[in-house]
Amino acid sequence: MRSEISGGETADVKGFDLVMAQDLPEPEHFLADKGHDADKIREKLEERGIVAVIPMRRNRKEWRAVDRDFYRWRNLAERCFSKLKQWRRVATRHDKTALSFLGFIGIASVRIWLRFLST
Repeated sequence: MRSEISGGETADVKGFDLVMAQDLPEPEHFLADKGHDADKIREKLEERGIVAVIPMRRNRKEWRAVDRDFYRWRNLAERCFSKLKQWRRVATRHDKTALSFLGFIGIASVRIWLRFLST
């Protein structure tokens, strides 16, 4: 999983290049919501041989099929974000620096994982 921190008012599309520029192994699939449905993103993914699993926006003139069974896996990431946002400090981002914010996300993630292991 790749991530990048941006301002709350920043569109999802603008963070795509930052996330894909990270020096990590090449993903096979790109699961995203309708906020990433842009021709440029789809073209870049095609060039790199990555399968785009992005539902189409309603105003699209040209529709492409989406593997609904694969897209359902995105629910796991959404539930993870939901659990992280239950921590007030994460939901409201009280930290002044990105480093301390990411550090607390790490702490919260470990606590959630430990609860999961103990059940």
